[in-house]
Amino acid sequence: TVLGVNTRAPFFLAQAVARRMVAEKRPGSIVNIASLISLKVVNNLATYAMSKAALDHMTRALAKEWIRHGIRVNSIQPGYIRTEINSEFFDSPAGLEFISRMPNKRLGEPSDLDGPLLLLASEASKGMTGACLLVDDGQINSKI
Repeated sequence: TVLGVNTRAPFFLAQAVARRMVAEKRPGSIVNIASLISLKVVNNLATYAMSKAALDHMTRALAKEWIRHGIRVNSIQPGYIRTEINSEFFDSPAGLEFISRMPNKRLGEPSDLDGPLLLLASEASKGMTGACLLVDDGQINSKI
């Protein structure tokens, strides 16, 4: 289910990773992939939105619990990104019209997340934990 994939799987994975980091006394970083939709209400995506909002809240909760072990937990909240799953829609007339209402008139690409992911995974973000980093090309403020 959407809830299982977006909440249970990251929770159990984070627990397994953190358990190992604590046992080895190894600090580190866990980065979850949430969504712009965790912050913005859109039609017909209630379950997805709930699951991503839960993931952001889990990120903040685990960050608070695990920082004492040197484990930082953050998330990235991507905006609309072109994927194999959604390409057919975004190539359709309705999808192209949707894109035309975006501030930058483009979909994000997976590579748009490389910099934020590297930041959160690296020591460059050693002062960040519990952060939910929005990477959306300004889409949150648009009428999409």
